[in-house]
Amino acid sequence: MHHTIESESLRVQVKLKGMELSSIQSKASGQEYLWQGDAQFWTGQAPILFPIIGALKGGKTSFQGKDYALPKHGFVRNSTLPKLVRQEASLLVFSVESNDETRAVYPFEFRLEVSFSLSGKKLEVSHTVTNTGDQALYYSLGGHPAFNCPLLPGERLEEYSVEFPQKEKDSTWMITPEGLIGGKGDLVLDDKASIPLHAHLFDQDALIFKHLNSREVSLSHRDKGPVLKMEFGDFDYLGIWAKPGAPFVCLEPWLGIADSADHSGLLAEKEGIRVLAAGASETKKYSIEIR
Repeated sequence: MHHTIESESLRVQVKLKGMELSSIQSKASGQEYLWQGDAQFWTGQAPILFPIIGALKGGKTSFQGKDYALPKHGFVRNSTLPKLVRQEASLLVFSVESNDETRAVYPFEFRLEVSFSLSGKKLEVSHTVTNTGDQALYYSLGGHPAFNCPLLPGERLEEYSVEFPQKEKDSTWMITPEGLIGGKGDLVLDDKASIPLHAHLFDQDALIFKHLNSREVSLSHRDKGPVLKMEFGDFDYLGIWAKPGAPFVCLEPWLGIADSADHSGLLAEKEGIRVLAAGASETKKYSIEIR
């Protein structure tokens, strides 16, 4: 089931399953900006990553002496538990809460509320995590939107780049065959503000950045300029990924990261993990602006 919101410029759709963004379309041109999924490459579109990012070492994590198995990127992205709690012309609000099914793999009481708010050419995606239990809540959270790239027929991937508003100096991190974080990889951004896209950029999996100064990133065409901009000031990490050869690129703001290859296995020691006191809430937002 899809739910639709509109502004004067855009039409946006969100699936109830996983609260997953499924369309960002120009009302004037009909142009679709969001990847529509294709089993040849990747059926996802913009999954919400919760309560973990990436893979766990050995496929499990330990909390208070007990092991819990969680799938890569957590369980929300494939969940049928979310409910629509509010809908207006330019606003959708969804919510998912802990229950016996989630507690079997993740021993915390929580509520995750996700809102999609559209104004002009800008979509804001807001996530509010509430600890509804009586112990500290450990979690990670991330976005994973995939954008059509190349955007138009006849264009080539090599005509596009990922751009930052300032020069950056940051390496990516190696990813093991098990999906874990290994050692530091190439210095992808060596006093540069641009990453040119090409067919082999993601042969070793995602580019993962931990130390960016920029809190926004753009997908840009070399002649036509920026296609879209993402602002991610509430998020600590940025992943950039595509299936090799696929006509899309993902811009992924993360709070948290996959386990490292030498991780202890303890949830509380996981890099980037968030901790919420009993009864507390926090809200983290990113936005997508069509240029």
